Amino acid sequence: MSTSIGILCALGAMLCWGIGDFLIQRSLRKIGDWETLFIIASFGCIILLPFVWSDLPSLFGPESGRTILTGAGIALFIAAILEFEALRRGKISVIEPTWSLEIPASVFFAYIILGETLDIFQLLVIGVLIIGLFLVSYRGKAFSKKFFLERGVLISIAGAIMMGIANFFVGWGARETDALTTSFVISLFSVVGSGIFLLAQGKFKKMFRDIRDNPKLLTTMSIFDNVAWIAFAFAMTLAPIGVAAALSESYIIIAVILGLFVNKEKLERHQKFGLCVAVLSAILLVTQIG
Repeated sequence: MSTSIGILCALGAMLCWGIGDFLIQRSLRKIGDWETLFIIASFGCIILLPFVWSDLPSLFGPESGRTILTGAGIALFIAAILEFEALRRGKISVIEPTWSLEIPASVFFAYIILGETLDIFQLLVIGVLIIGLFLVSYRGKAFSKKFFLERGVLISIAGAIMMGIANFFVGWGARETDALTTSFVISLFSVVGSGIFLLAQGKFKKMFRDIRDNPKLLTTMSIFDNVAWIAFAFAMTLAPIGVAAALSESYIIIAVILGLFVNKEKLERHQKFGLCVAVLSAILLVTQIG
């Protein structure tokens, strides 16, 4: 039963991240990457603080899991900046396909550190899912080795691997403490890191103007992204980390569908094929675990 709830949480994270990612792209173009990260993380800290306040002193005790949460916070902050910077430099159509690399990175670290294993069939389904996600998110007409020379791709690959590591640490931290505390701590690290940068660049005044001018976009984006991280952390405590990561990272499907219906984007033939493969693989994975 708990595994089924974990799968539902992972699917919830997938839905919220798909919508959140769609809105983040808009925010990045309007106000910038550091500002977007600071706003999302600040929103998370403010909303979660009343729920974790009584638990925060325990983080300074023995066997508190604070080392794991520190690793999660640092890894996520670095990953977010790398991915945001990749989006700023390159085309979303080129950058987004590399994000499927987050899944094998999470599976690998869960196996190496926690000894968490998946059976051959589950690994095969996850592998097919990764291929489907790559195809559906790749918007070029033909793939070639020049893909890796596109602006921002190498940064995005590094960001995806780092995000996979961060995903693992979030799952590990949530198991050692709890999902809400883990979500609060990783948000706090991002607030401090991005806040220092914005302060050094003298951009706080501009950011507050941007918040005043775009309240609906920034509030909606922050809600969906933070709900996604909370659901993801809960999923990691109830389901295998590799499976929770694979399902949650399928948010690319939601982002593509939103682009199709909201932005009236057209899909290439390989994207349509990838969409079908990814959806069927995700459904099969759910039935195998749930």
